[in-house]
Parts: sequence; C-alpha cells; structure tokens
Amino acid sequence: MDKSKAYLLWFEQLERKDVDIVGGKSSSLGEMTSKTDVPVPYGFATTAYAYRYFIQATGLEEKMRSLLASLTDVEDNEQLSTVCGQLRAAIMEQEMPQDLQDAIRKAYGELAAKVGEAQPYVAVRSSATAEDLPDASFAGQQDTYLNVQGADSVIAKVKECYASCFTDRAVYYREKQGYDHLSLALSAVIQMMVFSKAAGVMFTVNVANGDDKNIMIEGAWGLGEYVVGGIVTPDTYIVSKDDMKILSATVNEQDVMLVRKKGGDTEEVPVPEMDRKRQTLTNQQILELAGYAKKIEAHYGCYMDMEWGIDERDGKIWILQARPETVWSRRNKEKKAAEKMEEQDTKSAKVLVKGLPASPGMGYGKVHVIKDPSDIDEFKDGEILVTEMTAPDWVPAMKKAQAIVTDSGGMTCHASIVSRELGIPCIVGTKSRGTAATSLLRTGDEITVDASNGVVFAGNLQVKKAAAAAAPQTQIVAQETFPVTGTKIYMNLGDPALAEKYSSLPCDGIGLMREEFIWTTYIHEHPLYLIQSGHPEKVVDALADGFRKVCAAMAPRPVTLRFSDFKSSEYRDLKGGEAFEPHEPSALLGWRGASRYYDPKYTAAFRLEIAAVRKVREEYGLKNLNVMIPFCRTVDEARKVVEIMAEEGLHRGPDFKVWLMAEIPANIILADQFNQFVDGYSIGSNDLTMLTLGCDRDNDVISHLFDERNLAVKRAIRHLIEVAHKDGKTVSLCGQAASVYPEFAAFLVQSGIDSMSVNPDAVKFTKKMVAQVEQRLILDKLTGRGRNLHEEELAW
Repeated sequence: MDKSKAYLLWFEQLERKDVDIVGGKSSSLGEMTSKTDVPVPYGFATTAYAYRYFIQATGLEEKMRSLLASLTDVEDNEQLSTVCGQLRAAIMEQEMPQDLQDAIRKAYGELAAKVGEAQPYVAVRSSATAEDLPDASFAGQQDTYLNVQGADSVIAKVKECYASCFTDRAVYYREKQGYDHLSLALSAVIQMMVFSKAAGVMFTVNVANGDDKNIMIEGAWGLGEYVVGGIVTPDTYIVSKDDMKILSATVNEQDVMLVRKKGGDTEEVPVPEMDRKRQTLTNQQILELAGYAKKIEAHYGCYMDMEWGIDERDGKIWILQARPETVWSRRNKEKKAAEKMEEQDTKSAKVLVKGLPASPGMGYGKVHVIKDPSDIDEFKDGEILVTEMTAPDWVPAMKKAQAIVTDSGGMTCHASIVSRELGIPCIVGTKSRGTAATSLLRTGDEITVDASNGVVFAGNLQVKKAAAAAAPQTQIVAQETFPVTGTKIYMNLGDPALAEKYSSLPCDGIGLMREEFIWTTYIHEHPLYLIQSGHPEKVVDALADGFRKVCAAMAPRPVTLRFSDFKSSEYRDLKGGEAFEPHEPSALLGWRGASRYYDPKYTAAFRLEIAAVRKVREEYGLKNLNVMIPFCRTVDEARKVVEIMAEEGLHRGPDFKVWLMAEIPANIILADQFNQFVDGYSIGSNDLTMLTLGCDRDNDVISHLFDERNLAVKRAIRHLIEVAHKDGKTVSLCGQAASVYPEFAAFLVQSGIDSMSVNPDAVKFTKKMVAQVEQRLILDKLTGRGRNLHEEELAW
C-alpha cells in the first residue's frame, strides 16, 4: 500500500516517519499505537494527500496564492484579518469531493464498530505537516473540534480543520517562523472522545527548570482543555525516573471544571466542594502515568510532551497525544545559573507577587496590564505583559514583551509554552500563589521579573549589573580549558540523540557506541522478523540514521561502533523475537556477540548491520565510523566475522579500523593470534573482571569480591597491552574504573594504554586526572624515582 496516496490511514498503519503524510500529531499517535503498548484512543487521520486533493479538485490553489500575495504586512492586524477571512471563506464555500467524503464516512463506521457505539462522539483535531516538530511548535495554531457525532458532522469538521490553516494566528505564526503557507498541508485526526473525569499533561523533563531526572505531571478535574487553556491552575506532581517515586505533589484549589453534558456538548460547572482542595490523581494513577511517560520517552529517544485523560465511564487512563518537547530539548539548563539573581540583590528587594516559574530568565521594564484582548494593539516593545491568561491570538504582543506575568495557568498553558519557545521570561498562576498580578500591578509600574524563581520584585534589580557592564574596565572571563594528553580520552555513548549535546566535551572521539539503544528505542522489532516480513530496510535505515547522527556530531573525531551484543533473552523481547530465540539457562554466557554473526540462523541479520555501516561511510561520506566485535571467544570466530565483513564490502584499511572487545580471558591469552584479524582492542573491564574472577558483579552476596584493581585483572591488562603493541595494535579501556580510581588510571597510563573511554559525565574529570598522572610519571622518570607500581607482582 502506498500510504502517500491514501485519503486516510488508521493509527495502526502510521509511524513517526509519516510526518509528511499526516503531520506530527497524527504520526505520533500512530507511532504509539503501532509501536508501543501505551493506551491510545482509537482513531484515524486524513492525509496531506487528501488535503492537497481537496485544494486542487476544487480549483482553490490559484485563488489562495493570489490572496496570500496580497498580504504584505502581517503586523497590520486589519490587513491580516481581512486576508485570512477571505482564505477561510474560500475553503468553506467549496464542496468536498465525493470520493473523499465516502472514505471518511466508511472509516467513521469502522471506528463506531471498534468503540462499540452506533454514533460515537469523536474529536476532530488538526495536524499540520510542520506541526509538533522539535524545532517548531505550532501549538494552538489550528483548530480542534470536540464531541463531534455522526459521519456528516465529521466531514464538515474536517473541512473546517482545513480552513483553520488560515486563521490570523496561524498565518502570523508561520510567516514569522519562515514556513511557506502553500507547502504546508493539513491532516485531520478523527479520534474516539475520552470523556475525562480528570485530565492534564505531562513532560519527561521538568519544564520549570530543565531537570530531566524527573517526570512532571499536571492534572485537573474535568476535561483537559481548561489545563491547556490556562483557565485553572492544575495540580503538579513530580516523579523520579530512576526509582519511580513521587517526589512532590502540589495540590492547587480548583473552583471550576469543564465537563461533558448529555448529548455531547460541554459546560463549565463548579468543582464539588469536597474535591476542590483534594488531590486530582491517586498515587497509583500518578505512577501509572509516569510509567507511560517513561516508555514513550524511551521509545522516541527525546524529551516528550504528552496529554492524558481518565475516562469517566470506566476509569481507564488514555494517552491522548505525544510530541517532542520543544524547548529544553534545545537548551537544557543553559545559563540557568547565570540567570539567577545574586543573593545580596534580592535580600532587601520588595516582593510584589509570586507564581510558577514557567520560562526561566529575568526581565525588567514597565508593566502593561491588558485585561481585554481588544487592547493588544496598544502593547509596546519592551514592556512587561501582565494579564489573566494569553491565547494564540496574543502571540504578536508576546513577541514584543520583556517578560510575561499571568494570573492563571500552569506549566503547560499557552503562556508557558509560547514564552519558553520564544525565550521570554514568564511567570504564571500568580492567583494561586496568593495575589493575582492584574489586581496588584498597575500599568507603568517598574518591576523586575525573576522567572527562574517565580518572583516579581519592585523596581529594577539589574541596575548594578548594567552599571558594571557599562564601566570602562577590562573584564576577564575564566574559560574552562583542558590539557592535551598523550593518552586519548574517548567517550561512551548509547543514545544518538545526545551526540550533538555532548559533542562539545573535550573528548577525542567515541570509543564505544552501543548499538543496542537504537534497537530498543527506534526499531523495536527482531531483525529476523523484519527480514521474514519483507522489511529488512527498516534495520538498515534506522541503524544508519543513528550512526550518522553520532558521526556527524563528532566529525572528524573517530567513532567506534560496537556491533549488536544482545543476549537471547533481550532479543526475545523485540517484536517477533520469540520465534527466533532459544531459551538459554545462562544467556550471559550463551548465544551472543560474534557467535551469532557467522551462524547460518542469524548471519542474514548481521549483514544488515554491515550494510548500515557501509551506508554511513559511503552514501553519507562519514569515514570516521569504525567497528568493534563483541564477545568473541575464539580466534576462528574473529576470522569468520572479518571474512563476512569483507564479503559485504567492509575491508580493514588505513581509514577503517576493526576493533575487538577484550572481555574474555581467551582474548588476553591468545592476543598474539587475534592480532592478525584486528587493528586494536577495547577492554571491557566489567566483563573481563567478572570472567577472570568468576564473580557475578550483580550478585550482592559476592559483589564485594568484584574489583577491577585485582592483581589478576591488572596482569591480564598489562599482558594485552604488551602483546598488542608488539604487532602495532592499539589498546583502550571502556568503563568507569579509570575515572573512579586514580591509582588504576595511573596503572593504565604507566602500562602504556593508548586510550580510555568513559561516560560523558566523566570526560572532563578523567581528562584532567590523566594529564596529572602523565606529568607525574614524566617527573618520576626525570628524577629517577621510578614507577613504584610493584612491577614484580605484575610480571607474568
């Protein structure tokens, strides 16, 4: 089936790569439905092809182009409103082609059968093909229609979604973001309505401060529109990702909620007195939601922004939407410390109001209180916008603001989302913290907004800072520097999405890129299952894309990819894996690493990994990619693997190195023979220690015996370095032992190791520590003090 030529597609048929076909929202819902076990309400989406077919079949394209050409100044509100009104009217005047109507009508009937209702209520939501991408949030720029019932009504709302591409706010936003209006297409999501007794949003990063160790959940009574719209200040729950413990629960009083009336319409009603100050979610529900958030983040490999609802009919939790978080994914914790005010500056300052720190930063200026949207045009550049709550139509004024302060809203209301994307300091929910900003602050007041801490101060607290900057003096800024070391310091990496973030670290390249992360995060299916089902290209494309990201970010520094090293139990967890994987009594010592690559039962899958490496090196031209063979028990296994690589076009040479993971005592004892098939070794200190000492490091009873500094392990490492160097082979060590134990690092350097590869958080420390060790060894040699490392013990 050619998805790009279909009028509509069910969520089960969609994946995230289908953004160009159905937009970000639809493809995300499809990805979760087809690739995860997260509960997503049933639904389908009309395609970009259907939208363009509607525009072309009705002859609208030329008229739209002409109208858009007449829009010469989007800052002219009157002109913007006139042109956009004409565009929407032109779309609404046209009859939807009959075959497109028939396709939507048929799908609605099938959805009714899934839901178990003759005429189910659905939501019809827009999903633009440029929406919800990591670099551009189009939140709120097109329309959503709730409680739509009947096929005729769905068809009408799909057309209204098409027209909503040209609301004033949508056109203004796209113009400012540089998007071509006619190249954009719109998908309409038709999805089972969840009539929520409680609803909200959640993030896999704390959007208040960028802390990605925790999950943030916001919830309120009733339907979720009042959370996103900033009508209520929701409860906030923080859950630790590591141990899934609830760290905090901030319960805010909620007076009103949006609920469904009989017949499908919605209405605002008071929250029952007994619930107003009660926690919206039970602890069990908080942890269930956090579990879904963690799964979704692991699947997508980036910070995620999700909407959820708890159905009033059966109490089931549904994930309504998921998209990449657009701000902290780009600037996680950047300059946060620098933005905090000096403690002495705030001690004597007068606090006016407090609220939630929605978008960090500081702003100083004159207050402009706007209570009526009709007054937006009066707002001037550099003023501080103070209002009850913003809406998408307020974006032109928000872009001019020095800072924003609102009475209502939570971390996911419109003001919060847009201000974070624009990089404007913002405080929301001041009413819930004691005093509404609009009732205390007056237009013309001079204030300082400390949005990193959620506090508004009287006056200008940045005067000292500004005066210091203007003073005619030379300012010396200390910049962190790192010494050059003879021993190269490489970095270990799993998630390709983090390569760009860590590329600025002072490492010499990637010493260990773990391929397994790509399988569990992006592919999810067993390679033999994909081959059997006729989709081997999924493996090659996904792997190559991950390798490319890392190699491009690190270039020209080398990247060493370790071929897949799942155990059979881990492969079995991939979709379709049960049919291909044995049940082994000890998977750790079973069918893994090199033993799979040449096995007739698996070699076809290994050849796909090789094809992905070739694609990166040859098609993308990234020659800094090298490979490593893991868990290779015998010299004959090394020979077989290298021969298969050669058959597939990967030949060892000056610009392509093949490394061996030295993690089995046999690799050490027979290093003189392994040398003929590899260019170097990377010591896996964890497995080598475990197999040398016969000690399971995960067994608490004997874990005290596990120590990389054991003499047997050190002798093995010293021997490998000596034997490898005789034949001109290099040796590295991947693991944290070198950064944890300075004496172990000294031993490695003194033994002549060529490099060490550590986790990103240890790169800077290890670089400096190794430099000190190298300097001390040079001084020892010059002064004749010797090496003092018990050479007699290390000798074989």
